[in-house]
Parts: sequence; C-alpha cells; structure tokens
Amino acid sequence: MSLTLHYHPLSSFCWKALIALYDNGTPFTPNLVNLGDPAERAALLRLWPIGKFPVLGDSTRGETVPESSVIIDYLDRHYPGATRFVPDDPKLALQARLSDRVFDLYVHLPMQKIVLDRLRPADKKDPYGVAEARTRLRASYAMLEQQLADGGWAVGERFTLADCAAAPALFYGNMNEPFSDGHPRLAAYLERLTSRPSFARVLKEAEPYFGMVPREG
Repeated sequence: MSLTLHYHPLSSFCWKALIALYDNGTPFTPNLVNLGDPAERAALLRLWPIGKFPVLGDSTRGETVPESSVIIDYLDRHYPGATRFVPDDPKLALQARLSDRVFDLYVHLPMQKIVLDRLRPADKKDPYGVAEARTRLRASYAMLEQQLADGGWAVGERFTLADCAAAPALFYGNMNEPFSDGHPRLAAYLERLTSRPSFARVLKEAEPYFGMVPREG
C-alpha cells in the first residue's frame, strides 16, 4: 500500500483522518506511534518536526502530509472515493472549510485544554484556562444548535470534511462538557455521527485504549 497513516487510536485529530479513510474504504497501512517511546517519537519528528499526529505518508507520490484537514483534502484530490469531502460547488466548499475550522478551533481545542489540564502536576494546573475553555465550548454548542439542520449533516445533505471534524470534537466534547437539555439538535447530530459506519469503526478500535483517557476526580 502506498499510504501510511502515523497515528494513535485515542488521538481525536487522528480520528478525523481515519473517518475519511474508512468512509471511502481507502487502502492504507496504519502505523501506531507511541510518543512515550524515544525511537518512535524521533521517527515522527523526522517526518513532521512539530511532532504531532496524524501524518500521512504517500510512497507513490513521495509526499508527507501532516494536519488532519490537509490530509483529508489530499485524499479528496489524489485518492477520491464515493464520498467527496470538499464539495465541488464553491459556496458549499467554503461552508465545509469554515465549519471544519469552527469544530477544530472552537470545540476541539477547548476540549483538549480541559483534558490535557488533568495530566498536569497539581502545582501546574490552569483552572482559569479550563474555565475559559468550558465557556468557549458552551458558546460553540449554542451557536451550532442554531445552525444545524434537523436530520442533515454539517453542510447540507452530504457528509463532508466538516463532519469528519465534528465527530471527534463533539464526542470528546460531550464527554468533558456535556450538552445540556437545550441542545437537542446537537445531540441528535452526534448520534448520527456515531452511527456512521466509518466513525463507529474508529470508536470500536479505540475502545481498548479508553482507560487511558484522563478523567475528572
């Protein structure tokens, strides 16, 4: 296989790329990276000096592609399938890209702030930053509740890049700052996402590792 995904099955941004790969049945070799292993960390840094995953390697085209949104765009261009993640219509493409940024920046990153703070030593925790993150999440939930249509996906009737971003962001977001009863559309949308076979597969593969997710307490 020409494609290799360097990833970890608990990483929310890796989930985003995996959803796209699984949704189209794109053949690839998974390479699980243990960042706690110095050799594996060094190998990842050689591919992408920022040292974050996912990173997609394409031996056929001689390309190394970091960042989940860019990976999905790359797959759409060079390994297209039945699901087109970036719509051909320019207006819809812009909406998909904007929605992708909203989920990544205003749901995904605040959620990560909450989770990662639990890994900090007691004297290094950031309660003010966590409170800000929770406020940002609640504001994002309220905005999305107004924008989401009943029964559809993030951008109309077709599954796109935006939905790949939404699935991990909302799954972990709801785990750490649960939706209130005032967000029925958001809750129904997350249910549709978790029922999608590609995301259901991602969740199934992550199950053995869920015990590693830091919890409150």
